[in-house]
Amino acid sequence: MNKRDRLVQEAGGIIAEGSKSFRFASQLFDQPTREKSWLLYSWCRACDDITDGQTLGHNAIEVTDPAERLVFIRDKTAQAFEGLATGLVPFDAMAVVAEEAHIPRWAAEDHLAGFERDAAGWAPQTESDLLSYCYQVAGAVGVMMAIVMGVRPDDDDTLNRAADLGIAFQLANIARDIVADAAIGRTYLPQDWLEAERIDAADLALPANRPTLARFAARLADMAGDYRASARVGAARLPFRSRWAINSASRIYGAIAERARDLGPRAWDKRIALSNAEKGKLVLKAFLDSNAAAPQDKGRRGLWTRAQSS
Repeated sequence: MNKRDRLVQEAGGIIAEGSKSFRFASQLFDQPTREKSWLLYSWCRACDDITDGQTLGHNAIEVTDPAERLVFIRDKTAQAFEGLATGLVPFDAMAVVAEEAHIPRWAAEDHLAGFERDAAGWAPQTESDLLSYCYQVAGAVGVMMAIVMGVRPDDDDTLNRAADLGIAFQLANIARDIVADAAIGRTYLPQDWLEAERIDAADLALPANRPTLARFAARLADMAGDYRASARVGAARLPFRSRWAINSASRIYGAIAERARDLGPRAWDKRIALSNAEKGKLVLKAFLDSNAAAPQDKGRRGLWTRAQSS
């Protein structure tokens, strides 16, 4: 087995444990795209795990050296983009996919900026702050995934649509994890939302506040729906198998956001997850989406937009 095949195999194991939903959808890609998506994911997962002191997205511990961890990630990522071996699977995987897919360095830097915010204990003050963070931690990954699927790095409108899908995914995650995040002293809800509801971030995990959290979750789910709708316009420009995979992921994460909204105050009784059977039904719906006429492009009016990069 050559080095690349070994990296793909290990990256596949990482995604199998770290994101069952994304791995499920990634099976729809053609093999070259699937392999590159796994390589990219392994880097994203490692950056998240190192920053949060967790393992494959679970069992986070209190991090006492966030700045040092961020320096480590930046150094290893820089080595990857310079084509230097790091001896670490996720960063060597990034070196391979960055070279093969011509991923621009700015996209990776945009992603790392989100971890820098987390390392500094940042919290959003406004909805625009929230959306910029969602872009950094997930939308920038959408941009890199679009490039992996063949979108040109200068095709700003399609990359914005890819970023929209990542933003939608992160909004769903935030809705699902409001209580879990609050339990470890984090909130990604804008301060002005909290002030409007007269609730303190420190009190979000209290059971008595679940009705208020339900209103937040509904708002996040509605926002996620707007960004998913924009992303479908971009997905229609992809080859069929990539389009199907992306629409499947959109359906799956959309279902998480909608379930958080529909469960109301009960949304945090247990962590929201979809069964394989439920995911299978959504993949079939995404197949129909992907064979239908491209959705009407109504522009991106009212949506947050990343700064164009070059």
